[in-house]
Amino acid sequence: MTKVEQKGIISGINGPVVTVSKTKELGMMEMVYVGDLKLIGEVIGIEKESTIIQVYESTTGLKAGEPIYSTGAPLSLMLGPGIIGGVFDGIERPLEKLFEKTGSFIGRGIDTPNLDTDKVWSVKPTVQVGDYLEAGMTYATVQETELVNHKIMLSPNLKGEVVEVAAEGDYKVLDCIVKIKDAYDEIIELTLVQYWPVRDPRPFTSRKRLDQPLITGQRIIDTLFPIPKGGTAAIPGGFGTGKTMTQHQLAKWSDADIIVYIGCGERGNEITEVLEDFPKLIDPKSGKPLMERTVLIANTSNMPVAAREASIYTGITIAEYYRDMGYHVAIMADSTSRWAEALREISGRLEEMPAEEGFPAYLPSRLSQFYERAGYVETLNRMEGSVSIIGAVSPQGGDFSEPVTQNTKRFIRCFWALDRNLAYSRHYPAIHWLNSYSEYVNELKPWFDAKVTPDFMNVRKKMLGLLQEESKLMEIVKLIGADILPEEQKLILEVTKLIRLGFLQQNAFHDVDTYVPVEKQFKMMEIIMFLYEASRPIVARGIPVSQIRKTGIFDELVKMKYTINNEDFTPFDDLKTKIDEAFIKVNESYKGFERVIKE
Repeated sequence: MTKVEQKGIISGINGPVVTVSKTKELGMMEMVYVGDLKLIGEVIGIEKESTIIQVYESTTGLKAGEPIYSTGAPLSLMLGPGIIGGVFDGIERPLEKLFEKTGSFIGRGIDTPNLDTDKVWSVKPTVQVGDYLEAGMTYATVQETELVNHKIMLSPNLKGEVVEVAAEGDYKVLDCIVKIKDAYDEIIELTLVQYWPVRDPRPFTSRKRLDQPLITGQRIIDTLFPIPKGGTAAIPGGFGTGKTMTQHQLAKWSDADIIVYIGCGERGNEITEVLEDFPKLIDPKSGKPLMERTVLIANTSNMPVAAREASIYTGITIAEYYRDMGYHVAIMADSTSRWAEALREISGRLEEMPAEEGFPAYLPSRLSQFYERAGYVETLNRMEGSVSIIGAVSPQGGDFSEPVTQNTKRFIRCFWALDRNLAYSRHYPAIHWLNSYSEYVNELKPWFDAKVTPDFMNVRKKMLGLLQEESKLMEIVKLIGADILPEEQKLILEVTKLIRLGFLQQNAFHDVDTYVPVEKQFKMMEIIMFLYEASRPIVARGIPVSQIRKTGIFDELVKMKYTINNEDFTPFDDLKTKIDEAFIKVNESYKGFERVIKE
C-alpha cells in the first residue's frame, strides 16, 4: 500500500466532487485517499480557501469531517507483466480480484494491487554490470503470453550505470532484477514494473510518417476509407447503428499487435458481450486465443462517473507503454460521448460556466489531448511502434452537429459515419460512403501500389465516382421514377446496387466474409468494374439493361464474397470468362437490332 499521511478533512460533498477546506499541502493532480474508507481520488482544483477532489468511487455515506490522506504522487498506473489478458476498471483495478473480495458489486475502498504481485514470471535479464542504461532502454524480457514478449524498460525519468544484475530465473513483479547508480551516486532498485501518471503522455524520440495501413479486413474501411497505423478515426452513429459491433470487428481482425478495448460508460450488457466473446475468439494470425494480445477496460454506465472520465487515460497510457516496446497498438474507445458526458457532469458539480449543450468549454482541448497521443513513433529505445485510436461517438438522435461529434472531427482524420437507414435495412457495416472520408488516402497510396497493385487507387476512385453518380440519379428516380432514365444511367444504378450488396455489405457472422484480405478486396472491386466496362458497349448498342440482368451474372457477383475463399483467387478469372461468354450471347441475340447512331 502507498505510504499516506493525513493532510486535511472533508468540508463538502457534491456527488463525486469533494471539497477540503484550509489545506495548502495538497498538489494539483495528486492522488489522495478520501474518508475513513480511503476512497481513491485526485486533486482537480486548488483555490485560496479550499481544495477540490474528484473521487473515483461512490461517495454514498461519506461525511464532512472525515480525513483526507495524501500520497504525494499523481494518479499513476502500475505497468508490467500481467496487463495482457486482464480486465480492469477505469483506474486499472483488476475486476477479477475485486470480484473475489466483494462479489458481483464492486466494494469501496478496496486496496488491491493493479497487477498480481504473487504470480511468478520467467525473467531473462538483457544487461550486464557496467552497462549504462538510458531512459526507455530494455534491461530484461518476460514472455507475458505466447504472442507478447514483454520488454522490461527503464522508466523515461531514470538513467544510470548497472551495478548489479539478478540471475535468469523466476521472479515476482516487485522483486529486484537490476540495480543502477544514477548521476547522484544513489542506488536505484529496478523491478519488473514501473509507474506512470495517467494524464502525462509517455515520451518518444520522434514521430514518423503514417504510410502503413492498419488492415482491418473490412472492405469499406480498407478500400474506401483506410486508416494507417498511428492514425485516428471516429465512428459516429445513433442508437442501433452498429458502433459497438463495428469496433468488435476491428478489435478481432485488425493487424495490430495488441488491442486495448475501453468500454467507457457503455451499457452493462454490451460490456458483458465483450467479456464473453473475446476469450472465445481465436487470433487468425497465430491460432492462439485473442485475449493473449488484448487488454479490456470495463467501465459501465452504472460505475462511478469520475472513473469513466479516467478510463480513457488509463487505456491510452497502457497503449503507449506497449508502443514503447515496439508494438503496434490499436485502441477501441466505446464511447467518447459517454466520457464527454462524465466531463459535463463533473463540470456541473463544480458550477463551471457551461458551453454548448452544457458541455464544459474545455471539451475540445480534452479531446485533442486524447487523440493527439496517437501516432507512429520512434521510441526511446530506437524501436518503432504505434498507437491507433478509433473512438466511437454516440450523438443523441444521430445528430452529427452536436458538440462531441463536431469537436472530434477537428482532431481526427478518418470519419466513418454510420447511417440509421442502412442499419435498419440490415446493411452492415452501416458506414455511409457519401458521409464518410479518410484524409490518409494519398499518404497510403505508395503502400497499396507496392504491396497490392498500382491499379488499386484507380479502381477505388472509379467505384466512388459511380456511388456519387448513383446519389444524383436517385434524386431523379424519387421524383419521376426509374423507367424514363436512359439505359446508360440504368446500368449505373444496377452496378452500384451490385457494389452495395456485393462489396460494401459484409457479413460479420460468415466464416469467409467476416475478414477479407486486401488482395481479395481488390479482386472484387476489379471484377465489378470489369462487368461495368464490359456492359457499356452493349448498352450503347441499344440493348436494354434488363437483358444483361437476365444472364444472372449480377447475382453471381453478389454471391462471390461467400463463394470465393480468401486463399484461392483463381475463381475471379473464371468469373471474367463467364462475363465474356454471357455478353457474347447477349450480343448475338440482338444482331440486326443495333441502334443507329447518327453522326
